[in-house]
Amino acid sequence: MSHLFEPLALRSINLPNRIAVSPMCQYSSVDGFANDWHLVHYGSRAAGGAGLVITEATAVIPQGRISPQDLGIWDDRHVDFLARIVHFIKQRGSVAGIQLAHAGRKASSPPPWENRSVTLTGAEGGWPISAPSAIPFDNCSVIPTALSGAGIEEIVTAFVQAARRALLAGFQIVEIHAAHGYLLHQFLSPLSNQRTDQYGGSFENRTRLLREIVTAVRGEWPDNLPLFVRISATDWVEGGWDIDQSIELVRQLLPLGVDLIDCSSGGSMPQARIPLGAGYQTHFAEQIRRETGMKCGAVGLITAPAQADHIIRSGQADLVLLAREMLRDPYWPLHAARELGHLTPWPAQYVRAAPAHTPAYLPSK
Repeated sequence: MSHLFEPLALRSINLPNRIAVSPMCQYSSVDGFANDWHLVHYGSRAAGGAGLVITEATAVIPQGRISPQDLGIWDDRHVDFLARIVHFIKQRGSVAGIQLAHAGRKASSPPPWENRSVTLTGAEGGWPISAPSAIPFDNCSVIPTALSGAGIEEIVTAFVQAARRALLAGFQIVEIHAAHGYLLHQFLSPLSNQRTDQYGGSFENRTRLLREIVTAVRGEWPDNLPLFVRISATDWVEGGWDIDQSIELVRQLLPLGVDLIDCSSGGSMPQARIPLGAGYQTHFAEQIRRETGMKCGAVGLITAPAQADHIIRSGQADLVLLAREMLRDPYWPLHAARELGHLTPWPAQYVRAAPAHTPAYLPSK
């Protein structure tokens, strides 16, 4: 029976444990470039014992950023500092992953600490936004421009080029972001996609762009390296994207070379009522895993070591992805190991700070 500190094999990559740092936007870039903040942020989580560290949503084109401060990978010049971050993550024994993203109609927004949900104007550093259909996210957003066929082709190409740069930077896992109301989720949901061409209407058409991007990225991404897709399993709104459609989508993604589905939910519709609670999304991962045979990751208010270990031991998911809890405690995996009685090494530099007579805190010989 698997447990939280058992390795997970994904193609040629072996995660040292089942704990992943979930992608969390830092809103700390200038022109998409990573910097010292990102090195310390991601590096400290790797030093803290996470088996997999995934970068925040990293924009494949400038117009695909959520905010002007988002991380980017649309320019070859972005590679050098990302490679420095990857090198440190690997040095600490963790695996480096990157999430590739396009925000669609939720782009050109201020960072969340500005506490306003509006689309930025050009004078504020914003830009024109695009989406599957000319439907704004909410009453505070501008109406996006519906993407043309040529615009869609350019986005597919941008994802492929971003995957190429990710490989140059040394990343070992790529995750395609198709959740949380961003562009690819906007195409999936009938509430945000009202197109009448081959990318709208039927389930087959609404899922077409994601399948095209997965196929194209898989063609660029080496066969020996894993490919993840993050989805929102449901919109939590009647008539929207739901778990049944998610299951069918995953069945189609499996033969395209996807190795794991990162199961989140919501983000597409502002009026959604989401029943927040401990592990409130875990059952989506469990159901998709059971009905498709796809490896799945669980995310959402996973905070306690025993809770995370139970998710793995009971077969609800193959991986747990922690977000806010990792912001609060970069060394959560090391603390979890001690609580669960698993011997795992702390960085040698920190051993003097370990509680006395606590073998789980001591480095292995």
